Amino acid sequence: MPRAGLSSQDVVAAAAELADEAGYQELTMGRVAQRLGIRTPSLYKHVDDLADLRRRVATQAVTELGEAVRDALQGRAGLDALTATLTTIRAYVTVHPGRYAATTGQQLTDPADPLVTATTRLLGSIAAMLRGYGIADTEMNHAIRTLRCTIHGYAALQAADGFQWSADADESFGWMIRFLDRGLRTMCTPAANAAG
Repeated sequence: MPRAGLSSQDVVAAAAELADEAGYQELTMGRVAQRLGIRTPSLYKHVDDLADLRRRVATQAVTELGEAVRDALQGRAGLDALTATLTTIRAYVTVHPGRYAATTGQQLTDPADPLVTATTRLLGSIAAMLRGYGIADTEMNHAIRTLRCTIHGYAALQAADGFQWSADADESFGWMIRFLDRGLRTMCTPAANAAG
């Protein structure tokens, strides 16, 4: 029996849950419709197509992640802020691997796109944390990309059970954060060094 009062948000939520449970590559219109107890054509009342649905899942994921990072950073600076940021992202990716996977490869072109807005907020929080290290605006893109590549790789490997040797993954994670902290401190601007 079809669900009464189904909304676009319901469809996106079901798709996000499916992506997390079955994997992002298993996210199809047919499987989402089955999960919601409706026929596949009924989904097109709520989303344009699979690409639109996947973009909405990505928007939900970036919004959730951005809010979590923002909250984690409150009142923190330096190593404490870096640790909070990376720990929050790691936790999100391991709990929500499918919806996080939806965020990779999405094109950000239209400033009015909700995904662009959510991404801007998330990057703004990360940039604010990096400014606490004295990272200059001219170096900001490089610093953000370095952090993103590092935490993306670590969290994706952990989510895929990629750490199977005996060393403790949490200890390695702490080592990685300290390594990044030392690197960021060496990249700070002369003015920040003088202030410190």
